[in-house]
Formats: sequence, structure tokens, C-alpha cells
Amino acid sequence: MGGGQWFPHENSTETHLEDQSSNNLYAVVDIGSNGIRFSISDLSPPTGRIIPTVHSHRVGISLYDAQYDTKTGSKIPVSQSVIRSIIGAILRFQATCVQFGVPSNRIRIVATEATRTAINSAEIVASIEKTTGYKVELLEKAREGLLGAWGIASGYSDIEGLAMDLGGGSTQITWVVSHGAELHISPQGSVSFPYGAGALSRTLAELKKGKSKKEANRAVERLRQEMDNNFRDAYNKLEIPERLAEEAKKNGGFRMYISGGGFRGWGYLLLYLHQTKGRHYPISIINGYRAESDEFAKTETLKEIARTSDRIFRVSDRRRKQVPAVAFLVNVLAESLPHGIKEVYFCQGGVREGILFQQLLPVIRLQDPLEVATTPLRTRSADSIGDMLLGAIPTSSAGNRLSIPSTLNVHVIQAFANSMYAHAGISKELASTVALYSTSTGILAQAHGISHGDRTRLALMLQERYGSHLPPREEKAKSAFQDLLSAQEVWWIRYIGKLGLVLGILFPTGIIDSFWPRVLLSVQWASNLGKRQNKFGIELTFTVHATSDHMAIKEILERAKGKIEKVGKKKNRIGGKAGWGVKIKVIINIT
Repeated sequence: MGGGQWFPHENSTETHLEDQSSNNLYAVVDIGSNGIRFSISDLSPPTGRIIPTVHSHRVGISLYDAQYDTKTGSKIPVSQSVIRSIIGAILRFQATCVQFGVPSNRIRIVATEATRTAINSAEIVASIEKTTGYKVELLEKAREGLLGAWGIASGYSDIEGLAMDLGGGSTQITWVVSHGAELHISPQGSVSFPYGAGALSRTLAELKKGKSKKEANRAVERLRQEMDNNFRDAYNKLEIPERLAEEAKKNGGFRMYISGGGFRGWGYLLLYLHQTKGRHYPISIINGYRAESDEFAKTETLKEIARTSDRIFRVSDRRRKQVPAVAFLVNVLAESLPHGIKEVYFCQGGVREGILFQQLLPVIRLQDPLEVATTPLRTRSADSIGDMLLGAIPTSSAGNRLSIPSTLNVHVIQAFANSMYAHAGISKELASTVALYSTSTGILAQAHGISHGDRTRLALMLQERYGSHLPPREEKAKSAFQDLLSAQEVWWIRYIGKLGLVLGILFPTGIIDSFWPRVLLSVQWASNLGKRQNKFGIELTFTVHATSDHMAIKEILERAKGKIEKVGKKKNRIGGKAGWGVKIKVIINIT
């Protein structure tokens, strides 16, 4: 197999996906420090924004470890046997690409820190190119940092904060502002340090080797001071936008987006803690996982978990050994950043995702990931159903504390409309349960770029759409999902979900045409609800132009009226009778 590159170089004219021929399959080989990642992605419309993966696998060849003598610890050239193993893995992947039908000019091989800094780097690259027929792109630090930032941006619809990638040999830090279409990072690119998880582990071990405890502590403290100074210096070099710095000062710290194997391992340790120590965290997907600063910095707790726990999901023995080094870095980072860290968002995105996301047209990158992920589930009337749902949501008013939270935005509502019939064919016994898990282990679990908050909102809406009855085990899971949101969000989700239930009854196929009634939903805030005329809440009106049996439509809506008004009952407030809720009055007009 031969071919060129589909990724444009810095000095080339940019080529977007629309210019490519054949299918929209793209293959990437990412030769990293701790392993080689192979993937094939389908960037076809309408789901290109979420970078769907059709094949992926990893080969555990550590180029970082291969450069050090196991006895002396001195740096050595990568051996011929390791180089042959790398080439063999790439050749096997080429055969896989042929079977999937990936065009030969859409296979890209990139190599990062470990290959770049190897003593025989040129030999490694030349051997791969000679045998495979493909050019190896040896990414410079700045390019690697930029692609990493694009990878992080692919994982969320909107990001603003500091971004950090922790690999095996190095770590990079920059600031990132991205709202889909464009990515803005520091004019300096990213600042790179030799503090990768593997490199820092080796450095700490060498500082302690052959020394007394007091001498070792002094050596480690000097390293800590060096890292602290370097992080502070990097902060100044990055030219953080004044707006980001002011928000961090005001809000108690920066929002950080972190990626790379070292940080992902740290995230899985946090997930393990949240799923085993008295709390059932309901989602086990690392991208979109959020942690407060005090949780992120529980270094002693996480070190103890890594040391004593038998099995930890997605944390290998290699990652366990690196945990003390990652903990060391986290401690220094938390102390050295001006204004501190407020919250941390974990990202699956790295060089691979950055390569693919950067290639998408800006109009595609601008799309909302949750809405895109649900597009294949749409019925042809999904837009009309989305409009009806939006018509039933009251607008915010100045000083109205009861208004719908901003997190339940138009994209979340449309995603609900898109996926509202995805489980309609499942038995009543299972529909609610399957819908509840659909965004975490079901049909939407693999979608890239969705936060845990949005996964939770959509899951709870879909569960309510099929009714609220669940088996005891699933009630616990539902409660765990609800714990991730505010009481206000949970109440509005229940209301929207019940609207979905009613619309599902009115339009059982999800298609609105001349056979079905025309329905208009409208809503307003009102203060004269219920027996007490000063009772404040929402007044929801169903205006129906029935083209068939008026009595049947009226009967459906009368039953629906009770289901929706029940959500507004005091006993159904979130948190008990004194909890959060809004009175609802439903009016039905049939013409």
C-alpha cells in the first residue's frame, strides 16, 4: 500500500473533507510514549462532529521504556526488535484498513515525544517509512500541543479555561477558548515540560536511589520548587486572556481541561472512588467527567487506592506505578497556579481526535454534539416535535427564580425530540430502564463530545417519557443520575419528559401528517392557579385542531392533563413538600 497525506501541512492550502473522494473513512496511527493507537473513523454527515469510531485497537509497545536500560537506567537507542514490532503492528493495521475500505491517501502516521527524543529517532522513522511506504510525521512540541488542544476541544461543545495534556514523556499546558467552529489558544502555543507520567516516575526514583531519607526529601523538594517555578513562569508566558484570569479570581480558580494517559488514569481512580465509597456515580465514561478541585487533589486517598485495591477499571499496572508521580504533579500544579483550580474536566481527546476535529469544516465543528449524536434516531417530524416541546417551556423573566435552567437549552430539548421514539418498540417492562441507560451504556454511550451533565439530562427525560415506574435497582440508578443535577433541573426534566409521554401517545409513530391532529402548545407564567388565587406557576395550553374523532383526542388529552398536572403537585416536589417545584395548570382547547 502506498499513498500520501490527507492532512494539510502548515504551509499548504487547507483541504476540507468535502474535497475528498470515495467514502469518509480516515485512519490514524498515533505512536505515543506508552503505546501505539490505531483507529479508523467515519466522518460522514450527519454525525461527523462526534468523530464516530468504526475500529480501534492499541498495541502496548512503550517507546519511552524501550529507551532506558533496565539495569543501569541510562538512555539507550530503541532496539531493532522493538522497531520490528512497531512496523509489524502498522502492517497489520494496513490490512485492516484495506478490509474496511479506507482510501490509501487517508492513512496517517504520527509520532510524538518518545519518538522525537529517541537517540535513534531518524532510524526509527526511516525504517517505518521504507517498509510501510508511508511518511511518518514527527510532531514538534508546538504542533503536538496544538493538536492536543484541538483534541480537547472535540470533547465538549464549549470550553474556556486552561488545558493540560499529560503523556508518558512530557506534559503540555496552554489556555483554550473554543465554541465549536474556532479554537483560540495562547499565541505561544503550549509550554512543554519533561514531566510526563513515566518521565516523572523515573526522575523521582532516581532522586531517592542510594540516598538517606533526609537527602532524598531534600532532592525531591528541589524538584518540587523547580516545577513550581516552571509552572508559574509558564503561566506568565502563556498570556492568559484577562477575562479568563478575572473569572478565575472571581470564581475561586480556573476551569481545567485535562487529557493524556496519565490524567485519564487519575480520572478513573476518582471514578472508582465515587463508585465504591458510599456513592454510586452512574457513568463510567471518562470524557465529560467533572471533578471539583478538592476531589481532584485527593492525592493521598488516590495513592492508597492505587496501592491497595485489587482491580481498578481502566487502570493498568503501569498506571498504578505512575500514580505517585501524577499525585506529585497534581499537588505542585494546584499550589503554583495563580487563583488555583476550581474544577477539572477530563477529556478523551488527544492527538488522534485533534487531527480529525481540525479537519472538519467550521460549520460542522459548530454543531452541538448531543444533538448530532441523536440525529440518526430522528423521525421525520422530530423538528416539529422539538418545536412543540419548546413551545411548552416558559421564557425567563427578570427576577423569576422559577425559570428553566440554562443547561436545559434548545440543543438538549431537540436531542430529546430526536431520540423520543428510539425505544418505542421495546416492551413496557423494559422501555424505561433501557431509556435510562441509553446515554451511558446504550445506543448513545459511544458518542464523543457529550458532557456527563448532558448525558444525565437526556437519560432522565427519556426515562420519564416512558413512564416513571422502575424496578428497585433502577430506581437507585435514577437517584444517582438525579444527584448529579440541581433540584430545579430535575423538576423541569420531569415536566419535559411527561410532555414527551403525552406527545408519544398523540403521535405514536413520531410522524405528524394529515392523519393526525394539529397540536399547538403554549405556556405562560400565571399567578391565579388553584383554589388560592395567588398561587403562582405555569399555565400550559393544548390547542388542537382535530381532523378525526374529537372525542378520542379529548379523552387522550384529559388523561394527559392529569399526568402533567401531577408533576406540579406539592407532594411531587424535588426534595419533598418543602422542596423545589412549580404549580401546573393544563387547559385543553379542541377545535
